[in-house]
Amino acid sequence: MKEVRPTTGKTLGALFSILGPLHGQSFLDLFSGTGRVAAEARKRGASIVTVELERDRAADIRRSLGEKDHVQLCMDVRRALAWCAKRGMTFDVIFADPPYEMKWMSELPQILASRAQLLKPGGVVVIERAQSEPLSLEGTVWQLADERRYGISVLDFLRLKETEDVQA
Repeated sequence: MKEVRPTTGKTLGALFSILGPLHGQSFLDLFSGTGRVAAEARKRGASIVTVELERDRAADIRRSLGEKDHVQLCMDVRRALAWCAKRGMTFDVIFADPPYEMKWMSELPQILASRAQLLKPGGVVVIERAQSEPLSLEGTVWQLADERRYGISVLDFLRLKETEDVQA
């Protein structure tokens, strides 16, 4: 099992300070790891879906978060996004914290773009990445709304491009 790299307290605090209140909102946590981000989202009132491929970690998340306002998916992110789309699920916040240095930053925006219908109107995608890994949004439906740096980590806040931008 690969070593998990939990979101640092400073980054976690900043993330939820930026997102603001989450009461009544839906939160998708991709690459959940320890479930720390999802737990904080739920504490702030969101219903959560967590996605973790590693079976032991997924079981730990299920034990710690229970089943109230929580759906746990133990599968690959691509499969989980398809599963959510098939069920017509939508989210106010989609958070992704893939393993650093695993080439996800060139692929993840494309994968999320292929499932853009999962994001509610006005929703936000937040990607946590290493500063050393540039995020590639070229050819996607995303625009960078904000970027915040915390040590070696970066939080990128993505929104859907306006319709006229997409057609151009």
